[in-house]
Amino acid sequence: MLPTKEEALEELRIAGEMNPGPWVKHSLNTGLAALNIAEKIEGMNAEKAYIVGILHDIGRRVGIVDIPTHVYAGYEYCMKKDWDEVARICMTHSYLLMKDEFNYEPKTEHEQKIKEYVSSIEADDYDKLIQLCDALAVDYGFVILEKRFVDVTRRYGIMEGYIKGWEVAFAIKEELEERMGCSIYDVLPDIGKTTLLTPKPWQPPVK
Repeated sequence: MLPTKEEALEELRIAGEMNPGPWVKHSLNTGLAALNIAEKIEGMNAEKAYIVGILHDIGRRVGIVDIPTHVYAGYEYCMKKDWDEVARICMTHSYLLMKDEFNYEPKTEHEQKIKEYVSSIEADDYDKLIQLCDALAVDYGFVILEKRFVDVTRRYGIMEGYIKGWEVAFAIKEELEERMGCSIYDVLPDIGKTTLLTPKPWQPPVK
């Protein structure tokens, strides 16, 4: 089950007031990228792609948190609203390797639940689409994958499994491009300009 487009945009607006930051514009751009790509792929629902795209990070409404925390917070929030299709994307968007991400025993209860959930499913078209669009979208527009990977590494450092995740992202890109009949970059507005920008990594305001 999904919210309407209008409901999804309102949820994101409220979440942005609760926890202001560039993640809100990033979410909007993720949705736009997903919409534009899905419109080019036979059998995909572009409106669904847009909705799950703009809400993939809705767990950040709870504050500035790490990946597992915002992933599970988004999942719980959406499940309470019976938005199971969005809840799934909240769970899968940060785990390109899916079950292979978890070659360790999680230390927290919510991370254990993420592992159980992600390990029980196979990535479908929408999981893959949002995983890719999450990497293509920044708050100021869109960037090529290589640029985004550098940006994330500048903020968080190199983590084990990053490069394997990059390989999955490139594989998803190639798969979707074959189905689209064009480059993904062809449908991302002004990417030729925004990918050349180099803003400093965002830091949360000091309270």
